[in-house]
Amino acid sequence: MLELRNVTSGYGPIEVLHDICLKVSEGEIATLIGANGAGKTTLLMTVCGSPRARSGQILFEGDDITDIPMHKLVYRGISHVPEGRHIFPRMSVLENLQMGANACQPKYFADDLEFVFTLFPRLKDRLNQRGGTLSGGEQQMLAIGRGLMSRPRLLLLDEPSLGLAPLIVRQVFDTIRAVNAERNLTILLIEQNAYQALKLADNAYVLVSGAITMSGTGSELLGNKEVQAAYIEGGGAH
Repeated sequence: MLELRNVTSGYGPIEVLHDICLKVSEGEIATLIGANGAGKTTLLMTVCGSPRARSGQILFEGDDITDIPMHKLVYRGISHVPEGRHIFPRMSVLENLQMGANACQPKYFADDLEFVFTLFPRLKDRLNQRGGTLSGGEQQMLAIGRGLMSRPRLLLLDEPSLGLAPLIVRQVFDTIRAVNAERNLTILLIEQNAYQALKLADNAYVLVSGAITMSGTGSELLGNKEVQAAYIEGGGAH
């Protein structure tokens, strides 16, 4: 469904990503793990067109989307839930979800809203509450819910567990698994919690200093001693 072919990208004179080759097949959960500063967020942002790939190709369902503006990708079926949530703090929960549904036909709104409330019942209880007054975990639920309201075929998730309590982290990962299973939604997950991400993933990639250094199934990388030493031991398993 998504393929990066020899993609390089960066900011100004700095090249962050070097010759990236990556594939995400339809219906799977793929994850990209790596240390802070490895280029994980830049990779997702490059898929979304900001920054633009300097060389190489980005394909979505066989179509070249390398030069398509970010705001048009949602109409192609790609939804991005960025690191740090970036909800609209002055808008209510309902208004945030309505913003997510802008790219979708109105006839789907009620069903999609009910689906989000099934995943996150707490959002239904806070429907008219301003987004900025929600807890960190609730804001992450809202960010994911808003991303799902556009009925994407590909969901790009950037650090969904960042800064959350362990109980909420488990709920977020359970939700990712449920959405993938129930809607056959293809997911590319960027995550520092390597243990949880690899447990969840069908396929996985390791990014080091802007280059893919290792790939395999989630279980293969979870059992890899190098991966364990670098990303899991010493607090990575929650």
